[in-house]
Amino acid sequence: MKSGGVFDADSISKRIHEKETLSADPDFWNDPARARKVLSEIKSLKDRLETWQRLVNDIQALDEMYLLSVEESQTDMEGDLRASFDDIKKRFDSALVIELLSGEADANDAFVTIHAGSGGTEACDWASMLYRMYSRWAERHDFKVETLDLLEAEGGIKSVTMQISGQYAYGYLKGESGVHRLVRISPFDANARRHTSFASVSVMPVLDDSIQVEIRPEDIRIDTYRAGGAGGQKVNKTDSAVRITHLATGIVVTCQNERSQYKNKDVAMSILKSKLYEYYQAEKEKETAKFAGEKKEIAWGSQIRSYVFQPYTMVKDHRNKFSVGNVQAVMDGDIDPFIEAYLHWKWKGGVVTSEAEEELE
Repeated sequence: MKSGGVFDADSISKRIHEKETLSADPDFWNDPARARKVLSEIKSLKDRLETWQRLVNDIQALDEMYLLSVEESQTDMEGDLRASFDDIKKRFDSALVIELLSGEADANDAFVTIHAGSGGTEACDWASMLYRMYSRWAERHDFKVETLDLLEAEGGIKSVTMQISGQYAYGYLKGESGVHRLVRISPFDANARRHTSFASVSVMPVLDDSIQVEIRPEDIRIDTYRAGGAGGQKVNKTDSAVRITHLATGIVVTCQNERSQYKNKDVAMSILKSKLYEYYQAEKEKETAKFAGEKKEIAWGSQIRSYVFQPYTMVKDHRNKFSVGNVQAVMDGDIDPFIEAYLHWKWKGGVVTSEAEEELE
């Protein structure tokens, strides 16, 4: 197995050895949380290495089978060869996607925030459709979804923040940050006219103690207020909702999902930490467009993807030109083809072109 490229076997073996050396330390279990994390990382690295070793062995076996069939003119083996090839290719594509998730926080859980943009009731409905899409995607992967903050509005959702927990959740979803555009015949328009709506999606990693982001008490302002509800017994009678403002950057986060003000504060601080991580990464790398999808104007010309229901059906990512015609499947959470296309595009050094502002209608 070659080293270098997307997968470097020597590098993986070295990392396994380093972490196994850590686990042999007599004081290893003094910090149980850290110990569990190291053991989990060892298992993940070993799984990756074994996956590629099996692929190499299977490819060699397939090659030998093919040469044997050619040598002995066994044309009846074509079906078996094709089935083996298809199986290896499927496993190779899955393994390759994992190798593309090599960022510092790619293996972490993700915070996903959706804001309705220009378009009024239409946009709020569109935000709720995206909320459902990402929830369905998470269900397909057996990931856990928790709604942390929800602001409802006429026709749907004004804004929502949810936490999606699962292996590589952030790595898979980070390419979803940006403005999403909807084109359809409005169900709210009595004249059945076509409308264009926008919503922004911001994806941030849930950070653990291995990634340090300093938040000084003097740099933040914490406000409490009464959480909203659906009325009746659901009305919160205490000021349990929390809003935290980071004074230096102007970043504001809120949480009102928990009944306890202290729990809401803990969740809000975690979200703030993740947002600051994004902010500092953007400053460091001078690639603000990569991390600041939510900061773009939520309107025409800044969209990363368009979802067209009429006059034809198409979902198109404007960054890499990948598209599919089954818009309903996408809205039901089948966004893996877009995720994989984005990861391959970024690995190849993808650059957004002027086509991101093309007219689809």
